Amino acid sequence: MTQNTFKKKITKGASPKGRGKNIFTLIEEKLNVTGILGEGIPVKFVPPFLYVALLALIYIWSNHRADNLIRSIERTQQEVEDLRADVTTLEAEYMLRSKQSEVAKRIGPLGLFELEEPPLKIVVKK
Repeated sequence: MTQNTFKKKITKGASPKGRGKNIFTLIEEKLNVTGILGEGIPVKFVPPFLYVALLALIYIWSNHRADNLIRSIERTQQEVEDLRADVTTLEAEYMLRSKQSEVAKRIGPLGLFELEEPPLKIVVKK
């Protein structure tokens, strides 16, 4: 059976494969994360950080949902305005076509004509 051994530590600034510095190494050097937090993040900071992250996600989701709702309301208002204009136009056409003179023009080709004298009243005596 083999013995447990420690891995060789990689020096600061060198990547594991020897390619040079990557973006995370540069960020760590510029922000001095090890000076602030030490070696790694203390466990006591994890729950508050997760809570704040959850609140941030809820805030972002809420804003996204509100924006979508506003767009939907605006789209519906535009459709209502279009339908209102259509109804107004149709009502005006209906009122025009229901005039007596317009009806007379439309039934003329059918051979029907408008009476020029009032109808006779028939009176029956018992």
